[in-house]
Amino acid sequence: MSINKTYAVFGLGQYGLAIARELVKSGADVLAVDIDEQKVNKAALEIPLCKCADVTNADVIRRLGVSNIDVVIIAMANNLEASVLSVMLCKEVGVKTVIVKSGDEMQNKILTKIGADKIVFPERESGVRLAKNILSSGFIDLVELSEDVSIVELNVKNEWLGKTLIELNLRKKYSFNVVAIKRGETIDVDVDPTEPLTDDEKLVVIVKSSKLSKIR
Repeated sequence: MSINKTYAVFGLGQYGLAIARELVKSGADVLAVDIDEQKVNKAALEIPLCKCADVTNADVIRRLGVSNIDVVIIAMANNLEASVLSVMLCKEVGVKTVIVKSGDEMQNKILTKIGADKIVFPERESGVRLAKNILSSGFIDLVELSEDVSIVELNVKNEWLGKTLIELNLRKKYSFNVVAIKRGETIDVDVDPTEPLTDDEKLVVIVKSSKLSKIR
């Protein structure tokens, strides 16, 4: 995913607002929606396109043009019924990726069964981190160690397959250091730079945040 995609955030509580704010900050086109006018007015100070609307209503979903949006993030874990209806309506109009905030494992099972593409638990993943991961095309995961440095997990690119880290010289080309190689659930921190990379491996790298665009 990237800033070239369009995004909608349903639910402008603390978590949803953090996501919308980070997406806008990164230059993405974002539609922010909540049924609470007070929350919408507050969000409008930071989010250019805010609407006060009921996203559990099929007519409203159509009027908002949700069918033209690439990614919808539903941040209404305190209202399971609203979350379920929103997921179903988004999928009905053809939204490719629906990400939903969940309150517990039971909600997780329900939301998965009705078509949610990704479930997030706010106690495990902050709104800002989720937004950064949504925008980080090619990244499996991204964790900010500080404002300047991040750890990123990424797939081995096709052009890297069969080559060693010495041959690729990724530090010079992409300004990052490979700190581990992940194979399934096993993480090997004793990286052998003479071993050819394979398609079942993932690289864990440390990189300056200002250089993330080079990896993308």
